[in-house]
Amino acid sequence: MKPRKQIVLYICLLLVVVIGMLMLRRQTTFAAGNPHRDYAEIRKEGVLRIITEYSPSGYYISGDTTEGFQYELSRAIARISGLEVQIRLEMNLTESFKALSADECDILAQNIPATSEMKESYLFTEPIVLGKQVLVQRTPEANKGVEPVRDHLELAGKTIYVPKDSPVLQRLKHLESEIGDSVYIVEEDTCSPEHLVIMVAKGEIDYAVCDRQIAATLKNEFPEIDMATDISFTQLQAWAVRKDATALADSLNNWFDRMRKNGTFDDIYKRYYNNPQ
Repeated sequence: MKPRKQIVLYICLLLVVVIGMLMLRRQTTFAAGNPHRDYAEIRKEGVLRIITEYSPSGYYISGDTTEGFQYELSRAIARISGLEVQIRLEMNLTESFKALSADECDILAQNIPATSEMKESYLFTEPIVLGKQVLVQRTPEANKGVEPVRDHLELAGKTIYVPKDSPVLQRLKHLESEIGDSVYIVEEDTCSPEHLVIMVAKGEIDYAVCDRQIAATLKNEFPEIDMATDISFTQLQAWAVRKDATALADSLNNWFDRMRKNGTFDDIYKRYYNNPQ
């Protein structure tokens, strides 16, 4: 009987440990952000959690002011919705998507191409901007007379820099297959697209790929860059939420629609982008 009692005791202790671990895991999950939050849960708490990147197109501190396209859109949404908006910064897009999936934030606020592959895992708002990925290089005047790449075939053997886990990676891989030669892609962990453009302008790297709107904005400050070579077709870019956050997506679309009708969206857009929608 003694061995049997010991087995029963061990089983009981094991159950206690397992239950304790499950409770701890549940508490940790809720601490990171209430799981499966949709608009009803967000409205009840009164807090909308947004994740974006530290850059002029996301969230950016200039002197004693805070700026950024996504930041100002978030502030406008706070005014319309009456919600408190909390912003978290993350430079790595994959980590941002992980935070979204783990309920650590409610919205991924970047100009993300709403591709069919992305839509399989996430729900996107209506398009916020139209974008196109371009090859950023130096002008002949800034590059000792070397002519810029105009034909994609000329990219064979070239090294192109992009931010870590950039949405353009898939397009570059397809381009590599199309030209039938190697294109060397370097992913930078801590560099924003803006930073890579500046590195091209200063001659630290030769090629980078970023959104045309970002390149056009920096062209004023860095006339050394050439952005006339397209890498992708025109893309619809939007914010992302979890696949099951349908009410939140509907609310965001409604808020954006109101901003467009009252002129708020156009005012914000014109402050950060040169080209018209």
